[in-house]
Amino acid sequence: MNDLIHAEECYKIVGACFEVYKEKGCGFLEAVYQECLKLEFGLQGLTFEAQKRISLGYKGRPLEQHYVADFVCYDKVLVELKAVSQVTEEHRAQVINYLHATGHRLRLLVNFGHYPKLDWERIVV
Repeated sequence: MNDLIHAEECYKIVGACFEVYKEKGCGFLEAVYQECLKLEFGLQGLTFEAQKRISLGYKGRPLEQHYVADFVCYDKVLVELKAVSQVTEEHRAQVINYLHATGHRLRLLVNFGHYPKLDWERIVV
């Protein structure tokens, strides 16, 4: 039995990310990868929402500010895209904060800016 949460969904998401990286390589802005991945998710039949607005709260009160997720796949996996040479601890901390704020447990941090291969991490809270 596989004890990784949402393992099958992650496999499909990361597979689509590898396909985009194989096609485009590194060196583009994050917005280019966002658009390509949106197309690839559709081509592969993944369930997703792009640029999803998620409400935030503070001490039980709603905030006017919202968090906009790059992607929410299968209504349970947040996908954060980066196009940087190296993912930093600040990027990871940001992702963990997003998970806590949204109530989701799993986020994929996908970096298209790394060479010579796609860089990705599963972050679970």
